Amino acid sequence: MAIEVITFGCRLNTAESEVMRQKAVEAGLSEAVLVNTCAVTGEAVRQAKQAIRRARRANPAARIVVTGCAAQTSPELFAGMEEVDLVVGNADKLSEAAYQAIPDFGVSAEEKTRVNDIMSVRETALHLVDGFEGRTRAFVQVQNGCDHRCTFCIIPFGRGNSRSVPMGDVVAQVRRLVENGYAEVVLTGVDLTSYGDDLPGTPRLGRLTRSILKEVPELSRLRISSIDSIEADPDLMAAIAEEERLMPHMHLSLQHGDDLILKRMKRRHLRADAIRFCDEARRLRPDMVFGADIIAGFPTETEEMFRNSLAIVDDCGLTHLHVFPYSPRPGTPAARMPQVERAEIKIRAQRLREKGEAAFRAHLEAEAGRRHAVLVEKDGLGRTEQFTLTEIDRGVPGEIVPAIVTGRTDRTLISKAA
Repeated sequence: MAIEVITFGCRLNTAESEVMRQKAVEAGLSEAVLVNTCAVTGEAVRQAKQAIRRARRANPAARIVVTGCAAQTSPELFAGMEEVDLVVGNADKLSEAAYQAIPDFGVSAEEKTRVNDIMSVRETALHLVDGFEGRTRAFVQVQNGCDHRCTFCIIPFGRGNSRSVPMGDVVAQVRRLVENGYAEVVLTGVDLTSYGDDLPGTPRLGRLTRSILKEVPELSRLRISSIDSIEADPDLMAAIAEEERLMPHMHLSLQHGDDLILKRMKRRHLRADAIRFCDEARRLRPDMVFGADIIAGFPTETEEMFRNSLAIVDDCGLTHLHVFPYSPRPGTPAARMPQVERAEIKIRAQRLREKGEAAFRAHLEAEAGRRHAVLVEKDGLGRTEQFTLTEIDRGVPGEIVPAIVTGRTDRTLISKAA
């Protein structure tokens, strides 16, 4: 085998996994499995451990290297697994040196742990990648870490404080990817709308977005991943209104629909702020659609509070919902708050998913007869500008095909090339 990378979690992890693969190859590593973990939920950690055990069974002679947010926050958990050869922290996983001199099988947990203090990291360097294996869109990491301390979130302790990549480096990387044939680029980060706080002149995400589109006119589509809507700057709103190549789909770090729960989460927005942003963005760009993260069963959540989360799906006009049943993360303030019963959390998460599925079906229904530019991902499947998956009758991966929506299934549109 060559090098296999198993990735969990966010789009930032997806971008970093490709850099990890490249650095491992440069270090001369072969016959290895790199596991890039996520720490957002206890379930994500459990799935990572399962994947490690499967990888060892499938590749008994391979080196298994575990890294990512869960490895940073709980290195001992993975170092104690006999299947694991090396645990690397988030600060070092993008360095060639991390993959050199991997310990021999059977060493102690201490010897196979290379995890440093993530809070001491002050800069994020851009890592040049020529392409992304098996993908038709490219991801560019422009920001890492988070300066906020939401009461449920362990991620700042896995990623460190917020730090940004200089604009010129980002533009150069986007140009490089376009020259290598990518029609769509996605900007990624942990707290994307905090971009630029640590850079000279504090350029915001909106300025970065407009600079990319101006300086790389050959780029067909630019997409922004998850944002905190309360931090949307005027340039970003102007880009939504004026830049057709900025895709009309945004994923919101919403988390809840009730003001008291939002305060207990230490979020910086209230319910009305989220609704106002969605209304304004849709006014500026009528074809804009929104996804959102929502947590079900946060500590102290009552039925009435939960209903506010259900209602915000309609009030914000959400289309793509990511539902997270709350699970306590050790070391976070929310873990010490009065907890909702696990059985009730599961019921509420299911109700929220059903609400999201109904909203998504309504979105599919409304698309009948509409024209789209579909980025083909693989034979017979592609994505519209709103990131809706569609079946399509022709086109090769990486091609953007004009199409008309002729129908739908339960989960996809059906489109015919125009």
